[in-house]
Amino acid sequence: MDSPSKLRLFEQLMMPHLDAAYNLARWLTRNEHDAEDIVQEAYLRAFRFFGSFHGGDGKSWLLAVVRNTCLTWRRGENSMAIVTFDEAAHSSAAENSSVETALVAQAASGSVRNCIDALPAEFREVIIMRELEEMPYRDIAAVTSLPIGTVMSRLARARRRLRDCVAARMNRTKGAAQ
Repeated sequence: MDSPSKLRLFEQLMMPHLDAAYNLARWLTRNEHDAEDIVQEAYLRAFRFFGSFHGGDGKSWLLAVVRNTCLTWRRGENSMAIVTFDEAAHSSAAENSSVETALVAQAASGSVRNCIDALPAEFREVIIMRELEEMPYRDIAAVTSLPIGTVMSRLARARRRLRDCVAARMNRTKGAAQ
């Protein structure tokens, strides 16, 4: 395939998944700037190895490249920088909501986001792919190179940890308000 047609096909199949790629990288790195760098590197790698893509789900193939790029990046880092998530910049309250409703929604969203961020990487990646990117179990298994049973087990444990974490945070919030 000549280079211009390869580029057109790559753009057609992979560019629609740019937000999903950034989302996964952001959650895995816990840093927006590192995520941007990783997504850029992942897209370069994906284009370089586009010949190995033999059809199928482009999103799963691309997210596997993003995940592998994150893993390579993580091995190269001596320590991961943990950046506090900026709630004001990343939360969205309905415009017609009352101020109180907006604050409660923002607090709940912040708790969930902070709890996801606190998950170990192996749980965080599967919960992001399943719950935020709405990927099927088989695609997550393909991206992570794990058996589908392991994916399901990790999701169950991740969901349990999230539920417990959010409940604990909400109980603390209620206790502090009383």
